[in-house]
Amino acid sequence: MLSRVSAGAFKKAASLGPSRASTLLSNSRSASVRFASSHASSSATLESVLSSRAALASVSLFTAGTIAWYTHLYGKLPFVGEVHASHLSDEGLHPPTYPWSHKGVLDTFDHASIRRGYQVYREVCAACHSLDRIAWRNLVGVSHTADESRAMAEEVEYTDGPNAEGEMFQRPGKLADYMPAPYANEEAARAGNAGAYPPDLSLIVKARHGGADYVFSLLTGYIDPPAGVEIREGMNYNPFFPGGAISMARVLFDGLVEYDDGTPATTSQMAKDVVTFLSWAAEPEHDERKKYGIKAVIIFSTLFAISIYVKRFKWGVIKNRKIQYNPPVDKTHH
Repeated sequence: MLSRVSAGAFKKAASLGPSRASTLLSNSRSASVRFASSHASSSATLESVLSSRAALASVSLFTAGTIAWYTHLYGKLPFVGEVHASHLSDEGLHPPTYPWSHKGVLDTFDHASIRRGYQVYREVCAACHSLDRIAWRNLVGVSHTADESRAMAEEVEYTDGPNAEGEMFQRPGKLADYMPAPYANEEAARAGNAGAYPPDLSLIVKARHGGADYVFSLLTGYIDPPAGVEIREGMNYNPFFPGGAISMARVLFDGLVEYDDGTPATTSQMAKDVVTFLSWAAEPEHDERKKYGIKAVIIFSTLFAISIYVKRFKWGVIKNRKIQYNPPVDKTHH
């Protein structure tokens, strides 16, 4: 059989060998170039997104908004020290940290303490300080019943009108009315307090550095001035107040009020109750916010677990597949 094969046939076979090898090499090179080009294009797309000004501006705005919202809620950023341009004694003694019952992530207000704190505010603090942002209806379901709140509101006379004759008139208060202020205006308040203006207490816990700890320490921190410290007449010494000299004298003393539930009315107990009430007044949605937060964490955690399962179920086949290249078969040889 070999003797019958001509020399031209051997030359043709020899020429086909290099051509087939070159064909396979070119196919493999084209495949590698195709994969490389797709990888390069994806990398270029990712790089363009990361380097675009719109993406940088979006990330910057999101970061700034997150920081601003956190500082709005909590007053300061964690793990960031505070810089003071003045001496620390000018800012007052830093208050200690107290274990408030509503301080935890899952903790709510002590509503019995809120009721007692309102009593302290009404009998002691309301003589000088207003509570402009709290209406009588806000007490319903929190510290008092609707009938109790309505009865307290009717004890106050509010100016309303005009009536059919065009004149203003006095009427008993309603649940929709806001708590009355002790003074008609700022000038009257300063005139009745030797030039000092008693601040509104609606947001006092959020408006002061240290929050509830500061207000409690201020109410219970009155002492005699130490040696070398001079306090002018009409002022009182309190190390927790900036500068040490405060116009407000000590107002809480043991047995000053008589609680309806029989709780001993010590100075620290009254201060704790009124600070709890003022904390609620500064954030009436506190309890509801935490309830919604728990529900949101549960719902989003469940959705996250479902999304992970769906992702693995849908993409598992695609991500685990094996790509194999089968070169074309040369059909010229049999």
